[in-house]
Amino acid sequence: MLTITGYSVELIKDPFGILTGERYEFLVDIEVPEDDELHSDKGLYVRAVYRVDENKTEMIKHEIIERETEQILDFELEDEEAAVLDAFCKEKLIQAVE
Repeated sequence: MLTITGYSVELIKDPFGILTGERYEFLVDIEVPEDDELHSDKGLYVRAVYRVDENKTEMIKHEIIERETEQILDFELEDEEAAVLDAFCKEKLIQAVE
């Protein structure tokens, strides 16, 4: 199971007005137990993109990135981990928008 240790959130600007709703980029610092195949001594974070459109929020993309190398890892979060990330980002998004 992953542990969230920090985050930042930023509105992604759409200069061309092509996208519906608003997009937010979350950079979420995570720690993973050493016995997890996802673990890295170089540190990890997740880049998650959220869409907010007419009171609907959803995570439309996420990537796991190795902090030291900035390399995107070819791993997906397990369903339970993705649910934790989703709930965390939704909570923080509500705070950011208010």
